[in-house]
Amino acid sequence: MKSLIKHSPSESKRGKEAAMPPLKPQTLAGLRRAARDCKACDLWKNATQTVFGEGSLEAKIMFVGEQPGDQEDMAGRPFVGPAGKILDEALREAGIDRSDVYVTNVVKHFKWAPAQRGKRRIHKKPRYSEINACRPWLDAELESVKPEVLVCLGATAAQAILGKDFSVTRQRGQLVDSSLALKVFATVHPSSILRAPDATARREQMQEFVRDLARIASVMKAGTSPSTRSPKSVKGSRNPGEAA
Repeated sequence: MKSLIKHSPSESKRGKEAAMPPLKPQTLAGLRRAARDCKACDLWKNATQTVFGEGSLEAKIMFVGEQPGDQEDMAGRPFVGPAGKILDEALREAGIDRSDVYVTNVVKHFKWAPAQRGKRRIHKKPRYSEINACRPWLDAELESVKPEVLVCLGATAAQAILGKDFSVTRQRGQLVDSSLALKVFATVHPSSILRAPDATARREQMQEFVRDLARIASVMKAGTSPSTRSPKSVKGSRNPGEAA
């Protein structure tokens, strides 16, 4: 299976974590089985299991987040924790059928650190090398599902897929030029809504998130509208950088 995005010469020298061999063509179920034993970076050592993407091969929309969380790590399924519930609610309000959606993350293992008190596992942001090591799995998912619409959830996913200079703050909800899908968008990660300081802010952020998803659903149904296109064209990139 050929990678959807070409490697640059500099990217071929980024250390052993980027040295995962190309994936052979196989079914999505086969990819999921193969990913269970992935040791392309060290995150597997502290994770319960690999959390691969989930959804139908016929899915029209693919959502890509940063990494699985605590509950996803335990269940082995993406977006089943608090952020997943926010996403499900927003999809319903936006009129998007969950059966038309495939959900995954740029990193397939939960990166965490122990809380100073108690037994909680605190989310840690993945490094560039960890994102790069996991990229062949995401490329394979995109190649298998071939979504009409690709939606990046949050800065880490957006910069991993669209380049380190991409800004979700400036370009959220806008149509982005990319070779990865017919229509590509970025919006906030649903976990950001959970971190809102109070109920009013949480409600407002949720409404804005739903508006983004409704706009995506509208563009998917009606075709590309020039007014939704980002003024700055961004091509698909293998240069994620660290999320802002």
